[in-house]
Amino acid sequence: MDPTTAGYAAIIILILLIFSRMQIGIAMGLVGFVGFACIVGLDPALGLLKTVPYTTFASKDMSVIPLFILMGSFAFSAGMSEDLYRAVHKLLGHLRGGLAMATVVACACFAAISGSSLATAATLGRVAMPEMRKYKYHASLATGAIAAGGSIGILIPPSVILIIYGIITEQSIGKLFLAGFIPGILEALFYIVTIAILTRRNPSLGPPGPRATGKEKLLSLVKVWEVVVLFLVVIGGIYTGVFTPTEAAGVGAFGTLCFALMRRKMTWEKFKLSLSGTINTTGMLFLIVMGAMLLGYFFSVSRLPFELATVASGLPVNRYIILVLILLVVLLLGCIMDSMAIVLLTIPVFYPIILKLGFDPIWFGILVVRVTEMGLITPPVGLNVYIIQGITGERMETVFKGVVPFIIADICEIILLILIPQLSLFLPGLMMG
Repeated sequence: MDPTTAGYAAIIILILLIFSRMQIGIAMGLVGFVGFACIVGLDPALGLLKTVPYTTFASKDMSVIPLFILMGSFAFSAGMSEDLYRAVHKLLGHLRGGLAMATVVACACFAAISGSSLATAATLGRVAMPEMRKYKYHASLATGAIAAGGSIGILIPPSVILIIYGIITEQSIGKLFLAGFIPGILEALFYIVTIAILTRRNPSLGPPGPRATGKEKLLSLVKVWEVVVLFLVVIGGIYTGVFTPTEAAGVGAFGTLCFALMRRKMTWEKFKLSLSGTINTTGMLFLIVMGAMLLGYFFSVSRLPFELATVASGLPVNRYIILVLILLVVLLLGCIMDSMAIVLLTIPVFYPIILKLGFDPIWFGILVVRVTEMGLITPPVGLNVYIIQGITGERMETVFKGVVPFIIADICEIILLILIPQLSLFLPGLMMG
């Protein structure tokens, strides 16, 4: 079989395996191994199976993933998410839709020490939903705001998805973190404006709550100083060149543990749960990464990505049309697959095309992650939607109805990021070291 034809056949088989509910990492590894064996031979494929796991996981770059996951676990155990929500609640709760806005802002802030959309949505969902029910918020707005706000977690640094993208494409993880900062803030602002428009048209969706006193606002802000310190140390250290991303992750995890102990909320049971949760999540992610690496070797020998890049660059259409088509594929996959799996599956195929078309790889990484975020709340699957439905007990139709305005806001922001690449590239251009 022609290697390129084998590449197309492998993609079809992989999609069928995924729909058969095979674990995505195993599916990618199996297709990669069998495909490599068919083209190169069984012995080289077995050699690949022996060397890839070690060379992948022995890399010090991979240690940044469990450290940032551990940082988020410690932050959750320390109760930082609850304090963040209460602080923003005091500042915005008196506005129409203020609690929904507070949820979005708290999600953005917690994302700065978590790096996971699903964890952010689950954590803030448990905190915010009871409050919004208390003040008689409409269920669609409440659940929509939590699901959409939770999706910010994989864009605002530190982001596990951006780390994986940086490792695959050999781009600077520090620059990717900085590139995601402004788009992440813009995403939160777009959501806040969406909530303001919805509640202006229909005030009953989000009635205003009581206005907090100046003293209450100040006291609530004092309780979240640890989050500010952690973010400034981790991201500031990367920006100034004081830390590598791996060192910053270690400092962040240790600092979060220290703050949790200072708050006297880190019990021995919570500590064990944080470690076991980090191990489980890391193991799952590493299995997916290993499968993607095997698949990547197969794609290399099949030359499928390079053939596609040649075809795409020769098409008589504007390069932005090809970019939009790529992003649509990512969005469609985002509706049915985990965000990590999407990046690992699509980037080896699409990255050579992007380079051939002359697009900036840092900018493209932010666009991919942003579109993947959108997939987290887009029907028919939308993983964040299912998490919020499970936490709140609301009907699925209610949650999907609630996220529709936020999907429109997502489309508007993605168009803006495409039209103005400097929104993503300005901060990385200032990076020291």
